[in-house]
Amino acid sequence: MKVITVKQPFATLIAEGLKEYEFRTWRTKFRGDILIHAGKGIDKKAMERYKHLNLDYPSGKIIAKATITDCVYVDDNLKEELQEKDPLVYYGILQKDSNWDGYGFKLENIEKIEPIEINGKLSLWDYDYKDE
Repeated sequence: MKVITVKQPFATLIAEGLKEYEFRTWRTKFRGDILIHAGKGIDKKAMERYKHLNLDYPSGKIIAKATITDCVYVDDNLKEELQEKDPLVYYGILQKDSNWDGYGFKLENIEKIEPIEINGKLSLWDYDYKDE
């Protein structure tokens, strides 16, 4: 199964069903089930921003499963949609002074799974996952 490594706290926000898009500078044609790997990288400013949620932020573990259903360019229309959904969760993408340019992978059917300890990789990578 394909896996994507995501920095914390964003991997946990996905696993908790709070974040429905994962953002990358590159696009993907992949559609289907994917595992969410919480990498060892941590965005300290973002961790502070979400501290009030009192969530666990494991690292170096696959923590969720989801389905990539679309890959869309992040334009003003998507930013408007994200602003309406949750301006705190999508804070980084919505900043007025952000020159960020890229794509949002639409995630659906998000579910937490029993954590699997493993090192992450760049891009989409493969893991032999047995759904139990």
